[in-house]
Amino acid sequence: MLEAINPALSPLKNQLLASLTPEEQGRLFPYLELVMLPLKQVLYGIDDKVATLYFPIDAIVSLLHVMENGASAETAMVGKEGLVGFALFMGGESSSSRAIVQSAGYAYRLKGSVFISEFQRHGKLLDLVLRYTQSLMSQKAQTAVCNRHHSIDQQLCRWLLLSIDRLPDNHLAVTHELIANMLGVRREGITEAAGKLQKLGVIEHHRGHITVLDKQALEALSCECYAVVKKETDRLLPFPCRNHHTHLKIS
Repeated sequence: MLEAINPALSPLKNQLLASLTPEEQGRLFPYLELVMLPLKQVLYGIDDKVATLYFPIDAIVSLLHVMENGASAETAMVGKEGLVGFALFMGGESSSSRAIVQSAGYAYRLKGSVFISEFQRHGKLLDLVLRYTQSLMSQKAQTAVCNRHHSIDQQLCRWLLLSIDRLPDNHLAVTHELIANMLGVRREGITEAAGKLQKLGVIEHHRGHITVLDKQALEALSCECYAVVKKETDRLLPFPCRNHHTHLKIS
């Protein structure tokens, strides 16, 4: 049950939850459970039945497709703008991809039965999550095109930009190996591309950490895919500007 907690961990830090009507928030928020998502935790495996949803606050979850030989690539990432587990309300019930924590942090977990009950009221929640799902499908499509037609340097720029948009600051705790797994490329390629960006003064990187120093320069070096994804997300999800000083706590 939610009462007064650290505002940095408020459910309102998730943009979908913040965009609900006060009535919807009143029905859903008492059932939200704050959980820590450690790095590399698998929330769902392929073909797993989806029984719970996750609303990230400062964590990022990657959706990966995995080949028979174990090779994988990220098709989309989810952060504070969205939710993980859309198969629950799209009718498929089971996950078609692996959902794994790319950047550790907090999220709110919600039982699927509670969510579906509110979803079937056909209110603001229904509109929001369908719009969000469309934006996620657009991200998946653009990622597929990017992975096929753009260089590793451009892909890395896109990936870094999408990541920091979903984090509270410009710092990522991430290894080159993990990024390589996300993009489906060799680690050496990521190390070389990151080295170029560091020489240009765009990022600073050392073992397990990357800090974006110049986001504007990073956008200029990226392919058009980042701008396309961001524009579509902003079009579909014009989140309200709110003053999130609500004090909540979990008991």
